Amino acid sequence: MDFRRVKEYFSWLYYQYQIITCCAVLEPWEQSMFNTVVLTIFAMVVYTAYVFIPIHIRLAWEFFSKICGYHSTISS
Repeated sequence: MDFRRVKEYFSWLYYQYQIITCCAVLEPWEQSMFNTVVLTIFAMVVYTAYVFIPIHIRLAWEFFSKICGYHSTISS
C-alpha cells in the first residue's frame, strides 16, 4: 500500500469537499466554524440512525410477520 497515493487521494477528496460546499472561498475562521457545524450535523445523523433504525426494523419485522402469519421466536 502506497501511503503517498492514499494521502494524495484524501487531499483530493478534501479539495472536492471544499469546492462542492464553496468552503474554499471562506476565511480560515469561517471554514472552521462551517466544518464544525457540518461535523456536528453528521455526528447527530449517524447517532440517530444507530439508535433508531434497529428499533424501526424490529417493529417493521413484527408488523409484517404478524401479517404473513410468522411467529417470532424472540420473546419480549
